[in-house]
Amino acid sequence: MKTTLEQWRMFRAVVEHGGYAQAADAIYKSQSTISYGVHKLQEQLGVQLLEVEGRKAFLTPEGKTLLMRAERLLDQAESIDRVAASLSGGTESLLRVARDMVYPCEQLFCALEKFSRSYPHTRIELEEFVLSGGNDLLDADKVDLLITAQVPTDRQGQHIYRCEFIPVTSVNHPLQTLNRRVSYDDLIEHRQVVLRDSGKKRNVDSGWLGANQRWTVTHVSTSVNIVKRGLAFAWLPSHWVEQDIAAGNLAVIPFEEEATRYADLYLIKAHPDSVGPAAQALYELLSSKEEFSCPNDANTAKPLVMDGSAE
Repeated sequence: MKTTLEQWRMFRAVVEHGGYAQAADAIYKSQSTISYGVHKLQEQLGVQLLEVEGRKAFLTPEGKTLLMRAERLLDQAESIDRVAASLSGGTESLLRVARDMVYPCEQLFCALEKFSRSYPHTRIELEEFVLSGGNDLLDADKVDLLITAQVPTDRQGQHIYRCEFIPVTSVNHPLQTLNRRVSYDDLIEHRQVVLRDSGKKRNVDSGWLGANQRWTVTHVSTSVNIVKRGLAFAWLPSHWVEQDIAAGNLAVIPFEEEATRYADLYLIKAHPDSVGPAAQALYELLSSKEEFSCPNDANTAKPLVMDGSAE
């Protein structure tokens, strides 16, 4: 008798969740069904895949080898299911979009506004993250389109934006009153505010990290408010601070040398082999070099359908 994909799915669930009871809760099957399925799989293969200690199950070396091969089969089967669903279902009812916070909101919303004219009934779920947080969403299959500065090695990304980071302080910050150009050595004794990586598997803060004092936050707007109050300096996206600089609320740090930093952002399709018409349309809008603007008159713009709400 040949093994089945369902047996391999149950085996993978036991490994991923650490036991039969945990797997049963995770994939909504009875513990007896999973136990029988995995036992039958081992019997058919003539190989012991798991060793059970207490309530936890551990891979044998043979089980580890076979699971690696089974993972590829299961991924291919899931990909086929997604393609079939896309072909049979027509236009997607929901698109999950995730963006690195440094990507301009206005640029995204203009693309979504234009998208909503052609796909008014497609709902949008928008996630926002910092640094590697988007890769976690990608790994967990919680996103359809991803805007990120960190493209995984096994993915292809379309370059869509270069973000400029400007070193800024409040106008009355000590770094603005040195009566000379600022060096990096001058920064060491002043507080810096940085963004924390929102990825669960990583712990990397963004920007120059040489200051002895550092505050770490999770949102760009928090960084802006801290800097405007004179509590710290920071490298901030130019589109977040240009109005405050023009209004005299913030000032660029007068460095001895060029200190502007840049981050390139890329657009990734989570499932490039099963992209539906709505996802493809939004992908083309976001990756287009064409300049388009949002209508200023709210009465002329169709509303965006966000987070499951009805029009």
